[in-house]
Amino acid sequence: MNRRSLLSLAVTGALALGAAACGGSGPAAQAGPVKITVWSWKPASAGLAAVAKDFEQAHPNIKVTVQDIGNPAIWDKITIGMAAGGKGLADVMHIGVDYLPGYLEKFPGGLADLRKFGADKHKDAFAKGLWPTVTGKDGGVYAMPWEVNPQGFFYRSDIFDKAGVDPASIKTWDDAIEAGKKIKEKTGAYLIGLKASVVDMDFFQALLQQQGAFYFDGQGNVTLNAAPAVQAMSLIKKMNDAGIVADISGEGTWKQLVSAGKLAVLPWPAWAVSYLEEDRADQKGKWRVMQPPAVTQGGKRAAIVNATYLSVSGTSPHPQEAYTFVEYALTRPEAINKAFREGGVFPALTAAYADPMFTKPSDFYGGQPALKTFVDSLTEGADATYYSGDYARALKIASDAQTKVLLKGADPAAALTEAAQQLAQQTGRKLAG
Repeated sequence: MNRRSLLSLAVTGALALGAAACGGSGPAAQAGPVKITVWSWKPASAGLAAVAKDFEQAHPNIKVTVQDIGNPAIWDKITIGMAAGGKGLADVMHIGVDYLPGYLEKFPGGLADLRKFGADKHKDAFAKGLWPTVTGKDGGVYAMPWEVNPQGFFYRSDIFDKAGVDPASIKTWDDAIEAGKKIKEKTGAYLIGLKASVVDMDFFQALLQQQGAFYFDGQGNVTLNAAPAVQAMSLIKKMNDAGIVADISGEGTWKQLVSAGKLAVLPWPAWAVSYLEEDRADQKGKWRVMQPPAVTQGGKRAAIVNATYLSVSGTSPHPQEAYTFVEYALTRPEAINKAFREGGVFPALTAAYADPMFTKPSDFYGGQPALKTFVDSLTEGADATYYSGDYARALKIASDAQTKVLLKGADPAAALTEAAQQLAQQTGRKLAG
């Protein structure tokens, strides 16, 4: 969540500049290889740098420099460059699904339309639900999918065993709540942890996305008070009222609880497969992962909770060469899997999943092929999420509503109705339905 700074507020004063000068410029004549720069952040930048070396061997006329800008610093740097008419931007930029719509809406021409380079031919090559998120209202293709993060349900098998809970019996989040009560009674561990008093909406959003919903619908209307949102917030309140949600707002609280075996479940996406193994090496063999429970009986369990892309600057002097690198890195299984091994970025390219590493048993996960859980989830398919350029506002308003529910016992429907009205008023958008 740290990478989601308030983009819509940060650029308000710069819209006039952004609209004025974001246009492409012609290729610059130069001797020797064409030089292109790529902006990313660690550890993804390490994976991209490894791919760049192979790319340069295949394309000796193009020199690629990958720069680790840092996260969240990269968002300010891109926003400032966009507001300055594209001045100083890298040729290729690593952009999150939550930022891309804002850049497209506030800085027309800031990103190159990749259709002119043939990007359309790859539209069916990526996980279902991603291509609509790279497509602008004008039909342009303004990014190529790189990373996809389907939701997972990481759980401590030893805690479940001690409590006598069979994870296979958990089909819905209501089942998980009943299991959580038993776990708390038998082991003292909480089911999940949430930050009650600060912005922490990943779990709420995942519950929305499992229902094919979000803060806005595909037409940009506000849906924060719709049935899926009320259902999601009601589940969170039900968990909290049952005493199975730990407040992890304090500095280091999460680490302390996990170290002490007091959190039974981490409702985290695919990036956590490698993160847990690296961060919790002392808990080897204790963790397992499965698809998350459905929100409603028979409902979808899969959800793509976030994704990242590579885009080409609209003012790059070498857009063709920049796209050639993007295409090489993201549409070749061997290239994108190298980036995954080096940088931990779960690939969006479906052809990548044929690699044996996606079915390889993991000692950390007790011999379970942990990555296969997420491949299977993507096979089920997930809906596209419409973030819009007002996502930052929606995030803050929804967070305030969740705080009222968790700390003041507010009714979820009433809190979300108020939040939706506030969001519509602040953004000028209509309330859906």
